[in-house]
Amino acid sequence: MSDLSGESPTSNAPDWTVSELSGALKRTVEDAFGHVRVRGEISGYRGPHSSGHAYFSLKDQNARLDAVVWKGVFSRLKVRPEEGLEVVAIGRITTFPGKSSYQIVIEQLEFAGAGAIMAMLEERKRRLAAEGLFAGERKRRPPFLPRVIGVVTSPTGAVIRDILHRLSDRFPRHVLVWPVRVQGDTCGAEVTAAIRGFNDLPPGGPIPRPDVLIVARGGGSLEDLLGFSEESVVRAAAESGIPLISAVGHETDVTLIDFAADVRAPTPTAAAEMAVPVRADLIAEVAGLHARLRASFARGLDRRTVDLRSLARLLPSADTLLAVPRQRVDIAGQRLPRALKANAAAHRLALTRAEGRLAPQRLAVLVERRRERYELFAGRLSSALRANASAHRERIDRARERVNGLHARLAPCLRRAQDERRRRLRSVEQLMQALSYKGVLARGYALVRNADGEPVHEAAGLGAGDALEIEFRDGRVAVLTTGSGPDVPSSPPRAGRKPPRARGSSRGPSPLPDEDAQPTLFGN
Repeated sequence: MSDLSGESPTSNAPDWTVSELSGALKRTVEDAFGHVRVRGEISGYRGPHSSGHAYFSLKDQNARLDAVVWKGVFSRLKVRPEEGLEVVAIGRITTFPGKSSYQIVIEQLEFAGAGAIMAMLEERKRRLAAEGLFAGERKRRPPFLPRVIGVVTSPTGAVIRDILHRLSDRFPRHVLVWPVRVQGDTCGAEVTAAIRGFNDLPPGGPIPRPDVLIVARGGGSLEDLLGFSEESVVRAAAESGIPLISAVGHETDVTLIDFAADVRAPTPTAAAEMAVPVRADLIAEVAGLHARLRASFARGLDRRTVDLRSLARLLPSADTLLAVPRQRVDIAGQRLPRALKANAAAHRLALTRAEGRLAPQRLAVLVERRRERYELFAGRLSSALRANASAHRERIDRARERVNGLHARLAPCLRRAQDERRRRLRSVEQLMQALSYKGVLARGYALVRNADGEPVHEAAGLGAGDALEIEFRDGRVAVLTTGSGPDVPSSPPRAGRKPPRARGSSRGPSPLPDEDAQPTLFGN
């Protein structure tokens, strides 16, 4: 009948509206699946929407699933979505009636194993390196001896105690600690704020500005260290105006802040060692430089002393300096009377010749004038001779005073040089006594030598009947081994071996006493 009437066999089924059918499908899907864990690769992520929600897809080789993260959930996610990141999404499956499609409403995101984390870090590293944040020319050398050290770490962990203990051992410095969480959701934000907070401190302010920063954390899993690989932390480290040392994890742990920091330390303790030098080493180096300076000064003084002695030998004596002037004065004194007489005779002859041509009165006046001139010349000559002698005498006195001064300065220099050489000789003698093995013998030890005179260090190479010589503090004794040590197997006496003679004895050769009275080295 139904075929003849043309009616459909489902004509009795109720009619559904589109909304009713969409709602039924929505309830069916949500009841059948509920909460699920879906693993896939994030695709089509462009960041949060203007509304604060995030829309993207999860895909694998054969399928694609739409995903949505609501605004309230997005701010609480431990793992932020990134393009190409392989994750495990936890949420519920639902439908979207407006597009007749199904989707997952994500409540949590997790990394899909260590491989996904490493892939995300490699992609982030590549992108930040392309911006030049890891360039070597951006890195600076930390100061040799900082006055203030800033440490960004947890104040309750063992890391800060290790850093403070190491700094105290090497070179105590003023340390400022900026407490942060070293793992968790807020780790990256707190570390970023700490680095920028230290850089914002004004120089000379109430809180001293650090000269070097240490960002430190102990070892942990790859997920625990993700906070130090966040982009904000890397940018803050690269932009830091204060040299920064990264000490996150142990030697095998690698985070992105290690590439942006000026120096990477394998451990927090190593970061403290890089921040300050060893105070004892600096003191020793300064002492060595001081000793070298004193030795150089002493050598310079010795060289100048030798030069002074050489110059002193070259200086002429006072008699040598005055010999020629004294000889000239003597010759002049000898020639002067004869010259005066000859001069007077010559003038008298001239006066006699002129006497006939002159009147007696004029002659008397002329003679008187000549006599006055001669007397004046004689007075001037006598004064000149006395002045010349006085000048030579003063030059002699000055030369004598200079020689006496040099002699007075030379004697203390010689005494100081002798004292210094005597002090050095005593130091060498003390050092020789301290390094001599006889000091060890004086404390109760003994030196054992074999028949060739070489020291014996082990009992393993000795056997019964070997000739030995034992040196004590006050002399030497010849012995024969009759047994073996506790760890050396005994060996029979060697045939044809003559007993040794005691060295250093003044009595000459003498026969050894019997075996019972012979001293032994390994006797039982």
